[in-house]
Amino acid sequence: MKNVILAIAAVTAMTASASAADLAVKAPPPAAAPQYNWTGFYIFGGVGGGLWDANTGAFNTRTGTCLVCINNKQGGDGWFGTVGAGYDWQFNSRWVFGLLADGQFGSLKGSESVGAVGVGGVVFSQKLQDTWAVGARLGYLVAPNVLSYVNGGYTGANWSGATIFSAVNGAAVGAHTNSFSTQGWFVGGGVENNLDIFGITAPGWFMKTEYRGAYYQNKDSAWLNDGTNTPVGISSSFKPFVQTISTSLVYRFNWGGSVVPRY
Repeated sequence: MKNVILAIAAVTAMTASASAADLAVKAPPPAAAPQYNWTGFYIFGGVGGGLWDANTGAFNTRTGTCLVCINNKQGGDGWFGTVGAGYDWQFNSRWVFGLLADGQFGSLKGSESVGAVGVGGVVFSQKLQDTWAVGARLGYLVAPNVLSYVNGGYTGANWSGATIFSAVNGAAVGAHTNSFSTQGWFVGGGVENNLDIFGITAPGWFMKTEYRGAYYQNKDSAWLNDGTNTPVGISSSFKPFVQTISTSLVYRFNWGGSVVPRY
């Protein structure tokens, strides 16, 4: 009898061990799908390129008479760096609305000629030094970690002073304009995506590429004598349009937070 009892006990023990081993090697349940939430603060920095052109003219400041009235736009181009910050709200599962502020710092250099060559026109050397912008954006999640958006808002730009040359022979005319600022509006759009779509594991890190077109108000600048820095009785008008495209690295502070509920 003892042998029978010992045999039953041994079989029971081996069965329990086999069951435990079987449980140990079973695959764990599948991991939950990544949870994405676009609501929260973000900061970014990047680089880009741009170009500008402008409607220009020159007039007598005493009489208002147009002196050189034929525009021959040449414009300028160059590179810049950009930094900024914003806050987004995700709603209705796939829509994102946000507020933003940013600045661009660089050098978009070029020239504008006013009047016809051989008739008495002049050429201005001009440089866009930096801009700032505040606005909003509205985007749609084409994938949980990819946002396509449009944006718009108010912007300002700071321009260098212009040295004035003759469009006939390229000689300096002995006058210049001081640096100035002008304001206007911008519209644009872009795409922002988490770096994991490139196979890079970097929670919270994104890349965005964005286009902007900025329409600035007209600015009149008095011509000043190079020697005495006094007005010479002539002003030039300058109304620029600036286009830029930039790529930035973005860090989102709330990435991976609670999922926005469906409504």
